[in-house]
Amino acid sequence: MSTLDRATLKNLVTIPALITLAITLLRLTGELLNWSPSLFNKQAGGGGALIGIAWLVPIFGIFFARRLMKLNNYPASTGGLFAFALLGLVAFAALFALAFQLPAGSLWQMLLVIAAAVGSLMIARRAWPALFSVLFAYGLAARIPVVIVMLLAIMGNWGTHYDAPPPNLPAEITPLLRWVVTGLIPQLTIWMVFTVTIGLIFGGLTLAITARKPAMAKAA
Repeated sequence: MSTLDRATLKNLVTIPALITLAITLLRLTGELLNWSPSLFNKQAGGGGALIGIAWLVPIFGIFFARRLMKLNNYPASTGGLFAFALLGLVAFAALFALAFQLPAGSLWQMLLVIAAAVGSLMIARRAWPALFSVLFAYGLAARIPVVIVMLLAIMGNWGTHYDAPPPNLPAEITPLLRWVVTGLIPQLTIWMVFTVTIGLIFGGLTLAITARKPAMAKAA
C-alpha cells in the first residue's frame, strides 16, 4: 500500500499536530514573558532554543514510520528511501544557497526558494509515498499556526523571534512584505522541506533497525 485514505491520515496526524501547537504556544508565551533565553531564544531565527518544534521532527518521523509499518505500509526499498530523501535535501540546499546570492527579499529570490522547495519535495516523495504524505500533512499542521503567529507578532511588534528581522533585510520593507519574506515563504518552503526530508530519514532509520532485529534473532 503506497497511499493513505483521508481518515487514516487524519488519525495519524491529529495528536502530533496538537502537541506541536501546544509547544508553539508555550514558546510564544515564554518569549513574551521573558523566560530563560536558553529555553526561549528571542533572537532572529530563534535557533538553538530548547523549547521549539523543530526538535519534534525526528521524533514524529520515527513515530509515523512505526505506525505505518503496523499498517503493513513500507517503501519500495530502504536504500531508495535514503537516496531520495537525501537527494531532495541536497537539491534544496544547493538551490537555497544560490537563492541567497540574490538581493534579500527580492521577487527572484522568493521564486527560486519556492521552486527549490517544490522540486525537493517532488524528489523526496519517491522515498516512501505514505510517510511523505503523513509528514507533509503534519508539516502543514505544524507550520501554518507559526505563519499566523508571525503575522500577528510582526504587525504588533511583539519583540519575539517570530517578529525579529534578519540583519540583511532592507530597513524600508513594509511589515506585510516582511511577513511574506521572513514568515510565510520560509515556513512553507524551508521548514516543510526540513520536516519531510528529516522525518523520512529518521523513518528510514527506524525501518532499517526494525527490519534488522528479526534477521539478527534468526541468525542467533
